[in-house]
Amino acid sequence: MSPYILKVFAVSMAATSVPVGLSIKAASWDRQPHAVAATRTLLSASITYPIPGEFLKDGHPQANPRHKHQLDQPLEIMTYQVSAQDYADCVAAGNCQPAQEARTIPASAPVTGVSYLDANAYARWYSTATGDQWRLPSDEEWAFAAAERFAGEFEGVENDANNPARRWLTSYKAEVDLNRKPDPLPKSRGSFGFNSLGLADFSGNVWEWTSTCYVRTMLAADGRGVASSVDNCGVHVLEGLHRAYMSNFVSDGKSGGCAVGTPPDNLGFRLVRDSSGWANDVLTHLGVI
Repeated sequence: MSPYILKVFAVSMAATSVPVGLSIKAASWDRQPHAVAATRTLLSASITYPIPGEFLKDGHPQANPRHKHQLDQPLEIMTYQVSAQDYADCVAAGNCQPAQEARTIPASAPVTGVSYLDANAYARWYSTATGDQWRLPSDEEWAFAAAERFAGEFEGVENDANNPARRWLTSYKAEVDLNRKPDPLPKSRGSFGFNSLGLADFSGNVWEWTSTCYVRTMLAADGRGVASSVDNCGVHVLEGLHRAYMSNFVSDGKSGGCAVGTPPDNLGFRLVRDSSGWANDVLTHLGVI
């Protein structure tokens, strides 16, 4: 069962009759120098979810603590993952390395075979090309947007100080219960449907990079506090059917990473747009404020 609890109000970009490939800003005020992806904006949300990272007590793995979080600022996120054709535009411009995807996939399928470094290179190029500021979502922002499709860490994973292998055995069973097919071929956008917020393909067969660093936390002996916490930003959090952790330069999830369960089949991403002024313009245009 998903650990996700959500209360949200979302604004549909499509409801404003915006031309395909252009944002409200491009259609209503200034046309962008490059087509802007379809997005949706979350105005408020609250979630209770497991904090990403590794948590240890006396050297033994512990369940990830759960905390309640509130989305305090509007979050504008791409409706779909960045496509193979989108990414190819960046490669053609000389600003991105070619995706490490040897299979033949539709141009409209999510780009796969891309590392965290590749995703950030695309975000930099796309920001310049559109005149807006784009970036990877944090793990928390991704969880807000995924809504009921957010999975996070595996549920029901057991921790036994006398038998550390118990954690891995129960996590393996949890993944088997997902009935996941190995090595799925990326499919065209929308193939995995839309969530309750109108956002497509969350937790399909493409895991998505986030901007959240991997953190290793040693809990105090009483389990009520933190003895030490170390960030490793050479490894970042991926979200999909389950949470995973991968080195920044890895573009093939099966080539290595630190994650409970089997590795991700495909690595891709979607972006969020940053601009408080732009968000306020959207709300004013829609008559919300």
